[in-house]
Parts: sequence; C-alpha cells; structure tokens
Amino acid sequence: MGTDVGTRATAGRGIAARSHQISRVFQALADPTRRAVVERLALGPASTTELARPFSMALPSFAQHLQMLEQCGVVRSRKEGRVRRFHLVPKPLATAEDWMVAQRAVWNQRLDQLQDYVEGMKTSKL
Repeated sequence: MGTDVGTRATAGRGIAARSHQISRVFQALADPTRRAVVERLALGPASTTELARPFSMALPSFAQHLQMLEQCGVVRSRKEGRVRRFHLVPKPLATAEDWMVAQRAVWNQRLDQLQDYVEGMKTSKL
C-alpha cells in the first residue's frame, strides 16, 4: 500500500513538472520576438548577433529574450570562442504540441456530442 501512494505522488510530481514546462513554453512563445527567434533557429544555429539583427532593440534587451527561451528549454547556447551560438531544442515544443493535440481531441469530442444533442432535439420536435 505504501508503494501505491509513493507511485501516485511521483506521478503527480511528473504531471506537475510537465504542466509547468508547458506553461513556460507558452509564456516564452507569447512574445512575437521570441517566436521569430524560434522560427529563425528552425533553419539552423545562429549567433546572438545574427539573431538580433532583424530587431531594432538594444542587445541587452534582446539577450533577455534569448535568456527566457533558454530558461524554458526551447533553445540552448554554447560559447564558441567569443561568440555565443544558439540552437533549437525541439522536445519542449513537441511536449506543448502534444498537449494542444490532446486538447483538440477533447474539444472535438465535446463539439460532436453537442451536435448530436442538437440534432436529437431537432428530430424530437418533428
């Protein structure tokens, strides 16, 4: 019986950690600058300067965007000499996508049930 409680607690922590990860990914992607960075990194690794070039903001401000993406695990960086290069980490994005797919399935089922209910009401009035 003690193992059962421990297993549930561990599973609960796993679910909470996954939920927190998804929240952080959505928070990071809520900003158009960060979404643009993710889209750029989908093409391949890039330096901080390369990533910042299309944006009219100071480098320290842009670095905060990169830091947020790195903290949520969507990107990773590595220093190569004096240049910091960033690359995309797809797993957190895939986790968020899996969540959205599951939500879509839930809502499609609910809408199908609503449609069946409405059609049932129409036929009962005839």
